[in-house]
Amino acid sequence: MAFSELLDQVGGLGRFQVLQMVALVVPIMWLTTQSMMENFSAAVPNHRCWVPLLDNSTAQAGVPGALGPKDLLTVSIPPGPNNEPHRCRRFRQPQWQLLDPNGTATNWSEAATEPCVDGWVYDRSTFTSTIVAKWDLVCDSHALKPMAQSIYLSGILVGAAVFGQVSDRFGRRLVLTWNYLQMAVSGTAAAFAPTFPVYCLFRFLVALAVAGVMMNTCTLLMEWTSTRARALVMTLNSLGFSFGQVLMATVAYGVRDWALLQLVVSAPFFLCFVYSWWLAESARWLLIKGKLEQGLRELQKVAAINGKRAAEDTLTAEALLSAMREELSASQAPASPAALLCTPGLGLRTCVSTLCWFAFGFTFYGLALDLQALGSDIFLLQVLIGVVDIPAKIGTLLLLNRLGRRSTQVASLVLAGLCVLANMLVPHELGALRSSLAVLGLGGLGAAFTCVSIYTGELFPTVLRMTAVGLGQMAARAGAILGPLVRLLGAHGRSLPLLVYGAVPVLSGLAALLLPETQSLPLPDTVQDVQNQAMMKATRSPPGRTVLKSTHF
Repeated sequence: MAFSELLDQVGGLGRFQVLQMVALVVPIMWLTTQSMMENFSAAVPNHRCWVPLLDNSTAQAGVPGALGPKDLLTVSIPPGPNNEPHRCRRFRQPQWQLLDPNGTATNWSEAATEPCVDGWVYDRSTFTSTIVAKWDLVCDSHALKPMAQSIYLSGILVGAAVFGQVSDRFGRRLVLTWNYLQMAVSGTAAAFAPTFPVYCLFRFLVALAVAGVMMNTCTLLMEWTSTRARALVMTLNSLGFSFGQVLMATVAYGVRDWALLQLVVSAPFFLCFVYSWWLAESARWLLIKGKLEQGLRELQKVAAINGKRAAEDTLTAEALLSAMREELSASQAPASPAALLCTPGLGLRTCVSTLCWFAFGFTFYGLALDLQALGSDIFLLQVLIGVVDIPAKIGTLLLLNRLGRRSTQVASLVLAGLCVLANMLVPHELGALRSSLAVLGLGGLGAAFTCVSIYTGELFPTVLRMTAVGLGQMAARAGAILGPLVRLLGAHGRSLPLLVYGAVPVLSGLAALLLPETQSLPLPDTVQDVQNQAMMKATRSPPGRTVLKSTHF
């Protein structure tokens, strides 16, 4: 692998890699706030129908002074679930008989009520404004709130499909810069959206950019880091999402207006767009694409930053051409997305890695719904999700270096699935135990995400790496969209959703046993490199093992 040797010469873990990591991981933290923002900006406040006796000063003037707000609420709003004021119905006329101490609470008929034809009154004690209150996404329109989240997740799915191939064609840094600008502009525009459909449109555009930023950040970090430090750098990248969860809770606690919150989490990407012009393009990608002069400039710049003066002087176009001759020759054959499935040695990797991505997205949202059902304070819950993720991902780094990629991927997915399945056996009265199992499962999924992010990049060659990562991101978002729908199975059996949520990661984890181990191996640059790795593994197999089985990997 000639580029690995070139990277060692200019420095595969030095000052440049540290600066690059800071420049790329800080946006990941703010990107996470975009994904989690609707936990707060779309929170559903307590609400009731607008009624004249309580909300119209003219009508209040004719009310006897002895009647307080509680009495007026009783005669204006019928009781709903748990005997609280109904959120979606009001009396057509005040039911004064309900104030009679000798009367009964049921002394009214359904025919005496009507929908909230004059709108709603919202409790603004926690949030001064949310999109739910702005566009009345309650009662008959309550389905529009989850629709907004589904549109956002669909945007990430589409973005993963589009920007994976675009990055493989036009470069990592260029697409990343565009994604920063798109996220900044679309996120800012969403804060000023005049209608709900326009808001959803801008959130969809934000999600497109989110997918591009996640994929290109991961790939740039991986392609500029030496083999021995790859797991460390990718784990730090993954921790950016964890700290982003905590950042989200902190920002939302201080900013209780949805539009201002949208602005606060979008504005930093204008700064990211500006400084991204100074980021280095992937020299590995440039050389594989035959852009030797640009690749040489990037390598010389990295050598200078890392203090490798000798390498800076010896790097020439002739030296690069000589070192990369085999890779450049192999890369002349076009590598289309269809090669992921049709090329011997890549088809199995593609199917299994995509399944692992799907299992992560599918079960993560299942567990998140279980955590929300605990009724905890949403600010504290958001912090808890991030805090639990941090030790899980740090532990993953240790396991990746000791057990390898394949074993860690298998263990993390199977552990998460078993935790969910174990909750099927725990009575609902034991809430603390159920919460502990859910948190443990969430930690397992955090570890699985870290591992699959590293593993996918190592399994596929440079010419197809972004396409493979994009396919994985698509699978994760498809799982995120389908995951909440599984809860509908609860109507047929209380434990059925848990059975599905637990079985998917367990089966995916077992399927990961079919993947090859990539620990300590240099990144493959071409499809031929992948096939050469399989051949080398086959020739090193101990006596008695079948060579043909190994070459399928």
